Amino acid sequence: MTIPPKATELRHVVAAVSAALAHPPADDNVAAIFERHVQQLLSMRAVRLREIPSRYQARLVTPTRTPESIVLGVPMADPAVQAVLEAKFDRGRRLDERDFELLTAAAQLGGLVLQAARTRAVVPPLPASAISQLIGSSRVMAALKERVERVATTDFTVLIEGESGTGKELVARQIHELGRRRKGPFVAVNCAAVVETLLEAELFGIEERTATGVRGRRGKFEHADAGTLFLDEVSDLAVSAQAKLLRAIQDLAIERVGGTGARRVDTRIVVATNRPLSTLVARGLFRPDLYYRLSGVDIQVPPLRERREDIPELVAYFLARHRSERELSLSDAAVDALRLHEWPGNVRELERVIERVVALARTNRIDLDDLPPQVRGQYGEVLAPALAASDSMRAWASRYARLVFERCGRNKRQASRLLNISYHTLDAYLQYGTARSRPAGKRVPAWAREEPGEPAV
Repeated sequence: MTIPPKATELRHVVAAVSAALAHPPADDNVAAIFERHVQQLLSMRAVRLREIPSRYQARLVTPTRTPESIVLGVPMADPAVQAVLEAKFDRGRRLDERDFELLTAAAQLGGLVLQAARTRAVVPPLPASAISQLIGSSRVMAALKERVERVATTDFTVLIEGESGTGKELVARQIHELGRRRKGPFVAVNCAAVVETLLEAELFGIEERTATGVRGRRGKFEHADAGTLFLDEVSDLAVSAQAKLLRAIQDLAIERVGGTGARRVDTRIVVATNRPLSTLVARGLFRPDLYYRLSGVDIQVPPLRERREDIPELVAYFLARHRSERELSLSDAAVDALRLHEWPGNVRELERVIERVVALARTNRIDLDDLPPQVRGQYGEVLAPALAASDSMRAWASRYARLVFERCGRNKRQASRLLNISYHTLDAYLQYGTARSRPAGKRVPAWAREEPGEPAV
C-alpha cells in the first residue's frame, strides 16, 4: 500500500505527540510539542494551536490569509468550542500546494491534540507543596487542607465562612492554585469596599458611551474569564446587587451596564463572609435563593483560638518572612503568652504583633516584655511573677484557683465544679498565702488578698 506523501511527512509529528501522551514531559505540554514539530516540518517562524475564547467566536472566519500568516480552522468534537491553527512565515514566502496540504492535515490532527489536552486537564495533578501555604499541623488544619484539596478539583461555586483575619482569601487562592484553572486569573473583589452605586459596573462592566464622559470597560466577571472570581464579604451586598449576582451565577452570563445583550463567561465563583449567611437569611438581610445557590459546597475556616497548637508554627513562618531585617527567636515564656491569648483578630492580629516585635525588640531574643501588654495579659500578671519568684507548685495552684474563683464571680461552688475539686480543697487553695497560712514576712499581691465580706457561695 502506498502511503500518501503528506502522511509520511507528518509521521514524526504524530510520533512526538504519541510519546508525549504516553510519558508526559515535566516542562512542556502536548500542544506545545505539536506546535514545535509542525514548525520544524514546514520551516515556519511560528506555529500556534489554540482555542478561541467564547466572547470572540462570532468574529472567527477561516481560512484567513495575510502576507505573513495563515489561520486554519481546527475541527473539535464539541460544536460549541472553536479552535484555530495559526502559522507565521517570512514576508515574501509563497506557500505551495505541499505547504497547504500539510497545514490542512496538521489542523485536522490539531483537533485530536486539543481534545487530548482538555481531557488531561480535567483533574490536574496536585503539586506536593502547593497546600503548604496554609500554615498549621493541628487536627483542624489537616481537615481544612483535605477539604480544600477535594473542592479544588471541581468547578462548583464555593462558600467560605470564618471570622475576620482567619485567612479566607488565602483559602480561596489555594482552591484556585490547586484546580485546573490555576493558569487563569484570580480576581479578588471586596464587596464591602465598593460603593453600592458602582458595584454593578465593577462586577459586570459598562458599555461605551453609556453616559457622557464614561468609557466602556470590562467588569470583574470578564477579567476572571477562564479563572476564578473571589467575592469577599458577600454578605455586605445590597439586595438589588444580590439579585443580579444570582442571575450571573445561575446563567454564567453577564450584561454590562448600558448593554443590550448577555455575554457568557467561563468563571468559577468563590465567595467569603465573616457573618453566617444562614443567620442573615433568617433576619431577612440576605436573599434565600442566593444563599441556597452559594451554600452546599462550603468551607469553615477555624479561628486561631481553636488551633492554638499552630501558633508556634505560624510565628516561625512570620519571623522567617522578616529574616532580612533581623533574625529573631522567641523565649518559652513569650510562646506560652502567645498561646494563651484569645486572638480576637485571629492570624491577621498575630502577624501584626510579630511585625511590631521585629521592629521594636531590643535584642535578637524575644522575651515576654517585648510583647504588647494586651497579649501578655494574665500570663504577665500571674505566671511571669510566679516564675521570677520560683514559687512552688502549691503556690501556682493557689494562683490559678484564685483566678478561676474571681472569674466565677467569687462563687466557690461554681469554681469548684470548673476546677473539678472539692469545696474544701478549693478553700484550702484560697487560704494559701493569706494571713492565716502565710509564713511570716512573705508578702501577698493585692489581687490575691482575701477581701472582707467574701461570700461563701
